[in-house]
Amino acid sequence: MEIINFGESCSLVNQYVAELRDVNIQGDMMRFRRNLERIGEIMAYELSKKLRYRKEEIRTPLAVSNDYVLDEKIVLATIFRAGIPFHQGFLSFFDHAENAFVSAYRKYKEKENFDIFIEYIASPDLTGKTLVIVDPMLATGASMELSYRALLTKGTPEHIHVCSVIASQAAVDYVAKTFPAEKTTLWLAAVDPEINSHSYIVPGLGDAGDLSYGTKI
Repeated sequence: MEIINFGESCSLVNQYVAELRDVNIQGDMMRFRRNLERIGEIMAYELSKKLRYRKEEIRTPLAVSNDYVLDEKIVLATIFRAGIPFHQGFLSFFDHAENAFVSAYRKYKEKENFDIFIEYIASPDLTGKTLVIVDPMLATGASMELSYRALLTKGTPEHIHVCSVIASQAAVDYVAKTFPAEKTTLWLAAVDPEINSHSYIVPGLGDAGDLSYGTKI
């Protein structure tokens, strides 16, 4: 599996990640969502360099130009709810992409013990397409795996790109074990060393869904 970690080199992504983490900035929900979106835009552009293109004749008002155009069918898949602004960043660049949506949530049995449930899925046929799954936080990797398994009921993609803003090292290792290595690329803005007893990434940034849209009851 190819793993691309933006945190290993300096770019504006590092600035946006720092703002997402900063407790003095997080109170601005619009800015938080926009930073997720901007990271999605940058990641989408970098991901586009890995895709397949073909030459096509394009008629201009003066002549014919031979230009490269995308030769893969893209499906952008998002895990609700924190994934929505991150998804929008990708959609701004892959504006002709089809879209899929999955609801994955934790149901706590005890304070530190929970199961993950998939409650909703809407997806086009994925057969032979390039599946881009975006979710800003990759804590354990379990939600990502279950969402991927649910999406496979809609067809088998040609290649999978898993995209997150912050991942724990444990989740990186888990995805590497559970996704097909020969056709998966993992994109990350930062990798943090651990998760706590509640399976939150440390240092992480907190609950990305609450910071994007407000607390839930």
